[in-house]
Amino acid sequence: MRRKHRSSPPNIYEMFSDIALLMLATFIFLLVTILISSRMSDQYQAPKLKKAIGELEAKLEKSEAERNRLMANMDSMIGMSTESQMNQALAAAGLESGKNRKDFDLFIKGLQDIPGESLHLLVDATGSMHGVSNFLIPVLRVIVIRSGKRLDALTWFSDGNSETYRGTMGGMFDRLMEGAPFIGTNETIGAGFRHAAQYAPAPGAYLLIGDEPPTDKIVYFNIPSPVFTLPIGRNNPRTNWHYQKLADETGGKLLHLELK
Repeated sequence: MRRKHRSSPPNIYEMFSDIALLMLATFIFLLVTILISSRMSDQYQAPKLKKAIGELEAKLEKSEAERNRLMANMDSMIGMSTESQMNQALAAAGLESGKNRKDFDLFIKGLQDIPGESLHLLVDATGSMHGVSNFLIPVLRVIVIRSGKRLDALTWFSDGNSETYRGTMGGMFDRLMEGAPFIGTNETIGAGFRHAAQYAPAPGAYLLIGDEPPTDKIVYFNIPSPVFTLPIGRNNPRTNWHYQKLADETGGKLLHLELK
């Protein structure tokens, strides 16, 4: 009988060769996978990135144009008298002359008594103010100009919601018209003052403008500056009483608005 020969042991060189081939195949597989993933990512992500970049560029151009417009307005108002500044504000609202100007002329008793250099406006943005919302901006502009104060901040309030804006006067008024709801039924004046004190430094004085009494509690000692109140619209005894009390408790004054 023949002897059975043992199978020869594996050659070490063959083992290394097999391992090298396996590693090469793995590398090629990973490389192909990466290339395919990269191609798919470019195919789907590149258009999104291009679109996002285009939107950012458009916003940047719009912001630059707005900045240039505001700077031009500021430059044009340098050296103007108070009356000239007011006329420019009225002209922007189409109220610079004729019967409209006569009807619009404002006389506010006590406006010059506002202390300090800065002013923070608080505006009632509930539904009852909707009727005067388009008329409100030129009124506010003229009030600020005639007061001789720097408008430091503006806060609107309605139904427990509030928003405070800071920046240029034109920018704050634009944001008021874009962001204030002018809907709702609750004149949450107390919440408005809490929000104003939290999101802006204490001004020389606050100026509250609205046509209805508060529907929430006002904590007078938490208001850091005197409050000057200006009820507008119909003559409401309850509104006048609450606005007078708010002014008295904070060291401010109730103002009276007359249109001529």
